[in-house]
Amino acid sequence: MAAKKEQRSEETKRSIISAAEKLFGEKGYEAVTIREIAKEAGCSHTTIYIYFQDKEALLHALSIPMLLQLNAALDTLAADAFLSADEKLRRMNERFIRFCLDHRSMYTLFFEAKSARSDEPASGLEVNRLRNHMFNIIIQLLKTNLNLSEGEQILSCSRIYSYMLRGIISTYTHSEESVDSIMSRLSPSFDDAFEALIFGFGRQINERRADS
Repeated sequence: MAAKKEQRSEETKRSIISAAEKLFGEKGYEAVTIREIAKEAGCSHTTIYIYFQDKEALLHALSIPMLLQLNAALDTLAADAFLSADEKLRRMNERFIRFCLDHRSMYTLFFEAKSARSDEPASGLEVNRLRNHMFNIIIQLLKTNLNLSEGEQILSCSRIYSYMLRGIISTYTHSEESVDSIMSRLSPSFDDAFEALIFGFGRQINERRADS
C-alpha cells in the first residue's frame, strides 16, 4: 500500500511539472497561475503546494537540471587546454545555440524568467546564479581571445557578444525547422558573424589603446 501511495505521489508530481512546462512554454512564465497549472495537471491548486512551495520552485524544477548540464559542458570546454581561444568560442557558440534550439519552447523560461543583472553577483534564485555563471564563461573566453586586461572593455564586449547569441536564438525560436537542419544550413553564417564581431572588437580596442 505504501509503495502504491508513493507511486501515485510521484505521478502527481510529474503531472504538475509536465503541466507547468506546457503552460510556461505556451503562455510564458509570468502569465501562468498556479490554478491554471493545477487545472492542466488535473489536481487542486492546494495539491501543488504539497510538492512545490510556489511558482518559483516549479521554475527551478524545470530549469536547474538542464542548466546544470549546459554549465558543466561549457566549463569542460573552457578548461580544455588543447583548444585555442578561437576554437573555444566557436564551440561554445555552437553548443549554446544548439542547446537553446533543442529546448526552444523553454528558452524564455530558462534564460529570462525572474532574471537578474548578469554583471552583478547573483543572490536569491539558483537559476540566476547559473545564468550568471554562463555569462562569466563568455567574459573569460573573450578576455583571453582579445588579450584584455581586467576591466578593459570586457563587460561591454561580453554584453554585445551575448546580444549576438541571443539574437540568433530568438530568430529561430518559433521556427519549425529542425535543429540539425538549422545548424547544418547556417553554422557557417553564425561563425562568420562572430568572427566579424571579434574582429570589430579587436579593432576598436586597438584604436582606444592608441588614443590613450
